[in-house]
Amino acid sequence: MHILGSSNSIFNQFVAEIRDEQIQKDAMRFRRNLERCGEIFAYEISKTFNYSNKKVTTPLGEAEVLTPTDNPVIATILRAGLPMHQGLLNYFDKAENAFISAYRKHDKNENSFSIKLEYLSSPEIDGKVLIISDPMLASGASMVTVLNALKGLGSPSHIHIVSLIASKEGLAYVKKNTEHSNVTIWLGFIDDEMTATSYIVPGLGDAGDLAFGEKRD
Repeated sequence: MHILGSSNSIFNQFVAEIRDEQIQKDAMRFRRNLERCGEIFAYEISKTFNYSNKKVTTPLGEAEVLTPTDNPVIATILRAGLPMHQGLLNYFDKAENAFISAYRKHDKNENSFSIKLEYLSSPEIDGKVLIISDPMLASGASMVTVLNALKGLGSPSHIHIVSLIASKEGLAYVKKNTEHSNVTIWLGFIDDEMTATSYIVPGLGDAGDLAFGEKRD
């Protein structure tokens, strides 16, 4: 597991702005900051890829450069995950893409919910590196449900789970319900608390609403 916010970098400024309730009023900046965080995650994940020498012809000769041989599949959970997905795609610009529609279906008392998966569009993932991103890892139920659905399509060579902010409870749930040998978790920060309705505290609010406008229930 890697926690980017545990070391000093410009990444922390982006997250601070993402959390700030005043800066959040600028939806374009909120989206762009999520995108920039996705780019930083991509850079760090790229260090884990396989590389090989490539000869490049320059105007004055030839140069050998180590370039990645892995071409990942980037998956995201709609709709909140789209800005971070774009950030990952900015760096892994040859990647294939998968999109999943999943939502919380609340019970009548509103204190409990189940995860409903409505739509999944994915390329072949068998033997490939799979990167699945969602800005918030609250209860962990959405991530595990989506991950299991994707794994039903094939067996990735490695899985990278990317979330900007996770709750301790959600992280524990994901760890308990994933195969550790081929899964790496990348986080920005881990927050201690979660409300009864599974929202992270202090968190940042509803990432989907802040990025794209409030949805109608």
